[in-house]
Amino acid sequence: MKNKMEEIDQLIKDTLSKEEAAFYDSLEEQSLFDMVFGLFKGKNAWFLIVTNIMTLLFLGLFVYCCIQFFTVESVEALIKWGFGSALFLLNVCMLKIYAWMQMDKNAVLREMKRLELQIMSLSGKIQINSKQSAC
Repeated sequence: MKNKMEEIDQLIKDTLSKEEAAFYDSLEEQSLFDMVFGLFKGKNAWFLIVTNIMTLLFLGLFVYCCIQFFTVESVEALIKWGFGSALFLLNVCMLKIYAWMQMDKNAVLREMKRLELQIMSLSGKIQINSKQSAC
């Protein structure tokens, strides 16, 4: 399967111009670290920086609530600190899920761009073949 994909990729690269082939190469599958650092590029980079700062803040508050939970002795205080720790942990989880969804969105967009290049490549081949058969 991998060999067939490499053959298809090579066929596509052969039909593209040098600039288009370089762009096609930049759309290769990324590693996890590339995907994470790719979140901080583009128009919404500032928002993801803010969400990561908020995640660190919520994580710190979660740890503080957990420490307080284990040091208090009254049941009412246990419930308050336990609820606070659960709330902050939920916020951390939600912000991390948002970041993972953004990484998935970027991967889908990258694949859509690859498909667009493949369609453009095929349409160029069809136009060339139709001109040759018309002559």
